[in-house]
Amino acid sequence: MATTDEPNRRKRIHPLPLRSALRLNRPGDIWHKPALSVVAASVVPLLFLFPLDRLDLVLYTSGGSLCALYAHGLPYAARARATAWVCLGMIASVAVALTAAAVVSSTAVLVAVCAALAAAHKLVCDATRIGPPGNLIFTFIASSCAFTPQRLGDVPFHLLLTAGGAACAWIVVMAPGLVRPQGPQRLAVARALEAAARLLTGDRQDLPRLRHTTASAVTAAWHTLFLVPARTPAGAGSRATLERILVRAESVLARTPADSAAEAGRLLALAHDLRRNRPLPARAGRTEPAGVAADREAGRRKLRSPDPGKPRGMRALARALGPGSPLLPVGARLLVGSAAAGWASMALGVGRPYWAVVTAASVFQANVTLSWSRGLQRAVGTLLGLAAFVALLPVTRSGVVTLVAVTLLCQFGAEALITRNYWLGSVCVTQMALLLVEFAGYQPARELVTDRLIDTVIGVAAGLLAAVLVTNRRAANRIDAALDRAADAQREAERLLRTGPGREEAAAGRGEAAGGGADGGGVRAGDDETAWARDRLAVALIELREAYDVASGEWWQRALPAERVALAERSGHQVLAALVRRLTADRAAPAA
Repeated sequence: MATTDEPNRRKRIHPLPLRSALRLNRPGDIWHKPALSVVAASVVPLLFLFPLDRLDLVLYTSGGSLCALYAHGLPYAARARATAWVCLGMIASVAVALTAAAVVSSTAVLVAVCAALAAAHKLVCDATRIGPPGNLIFTFIASSCAFTPQRLGDVPFHLLLTAGGAACAWIVVMAPGLVRPQGPQRLAVARALEAAARLLTGDRQDLPRLRHTTASAVTAAWHTLFLVPARTPAGAGSRATLERILVRAESVLARTPADSAAEAGRLLALAHDLRRNRPLPARAGRTEPAGVAADREAGRRKLRSPDPGKPRGMRALARALGPGSPLLPVGARLLVGSAAAGWASMALGVGRPYWAVVTAASVFQANVTLSWSRGLQRAVGTLLGLAAFVALLPVTRSGVVTLVAVTLLCQFGAEALITRNYWLGSVCVTQMALLLVEFAGYQPARELVTDRLIDTVIGVAAGLLAAVLVTNRRAANRIDAALDRAADAQREAERLLRTGPGREEAAAGRGEAAGGGADGGGVRAGDDETAWARDRLAVALIELREAYDVASGEWWQRALPAERVALAERSGHQVLAALVRRLTADRAAPAA
């Protein structure tokens, strides 16, 4: 890898990984939540359709039910909004697809519609950072609906079925809040504690990566807490307790304790209690149920607030997709590759060209290297999935009940396994896609398997070809912009460290410090400006690392400013540590 910072036009060709693309990872810590949720959300519509002998309508209800895969990491107030938007987006996509199926007779035009929808799904999901499974679920359902024969008069009824499935998904996703209303925010803080523990005990040679991971986890946890409403003393007290615990994880970025191993053990024990929903220490030296002491003092404590200058909602979406956005080349790649894959499949006489569109859409990632890995994973998973489908045919075709049971099992397996590696989840995804076709009536097995195999080969090939040919020249430019943002955030942070917070904020801080209690919980008014500077710098450093990693995975481009990035990260984290020291200097740590 070149490390020079001198401007030049020298190009680099990266080797593409093979073994690492197929290596199994550790399962995600909440893999069971989306897996169980999608099964629960699918069962209710199936119980409604089964007595009516209308399982041919499962495709439409499945579109809504699959919305249960999203937003499991968000606090429940934010989750309610995010899941509602996901459901509305799914209904809108299905509406466009069904209308196109009813009024368009040209297969080539339908492929173009599916490709355009796939590009829109990719752009919006990446811009909003909705998280796994991202755009692929929307594209799969919309493309399937676009190639399902429709009459225009039936479209409202089919949309109603999708809306019903979406309503079930929303209820299922929100239901755990009745049992563990603080679960998501506790989990986010636990992840930050675990990352801080790894930073304390990790290899010193791996320190830059561990520091970046810890800063990312802490920043994500703060952003999660910002989404937690604190309208009541109980809510404010619970959030304040989590804030004090998160400050302990954040303090690891500022200083290394004398006994790192012992402190790492205490952090991990506290993270374990958070994950197990156990009572938390509210004050040093005393262990009380979370909220008992916190409720009492919530009226005197000021919670941290998000940076008021950061755009949110539709403004943030418009900014993310505005002119010059690094997401636009990825959307262009997906549009070209998906359309080419669908038209190539159509030219070869394959009966379901939308499978090629979906396969191509699944290939496109942030850069060519990641796209290559995803294409390889998709191919391997599809081959194994086809073999499993053929082996299970005697079971799935033995009756409707077994067909439903195997489909639900595949839905669960896809979400349970996909965090280990995409190819492993694709084994179940392939079977699920074929079984959904079977609900409308048994198809010749040889034709199904052949179509799926050809469409996978075409989709992967077209996707990778488009990823290589439609170059992302903005990837390297994004590093320059990220360096500028990091430098600006660092200069502002250094100015604040020299001069201190504004006069009004400092005065408010002194007043609250005098009456805020000895435990130092929460965030004083005088800390707000420092906290916002810390957030801006942390986000800038995270975005710089993301920009560099994305550009490093492009196959053909100019040399990257590796030395400038390393220097910016090193100096930025030093200033970030100073900001954290200022924020934590006068606070007592929570009890371990």
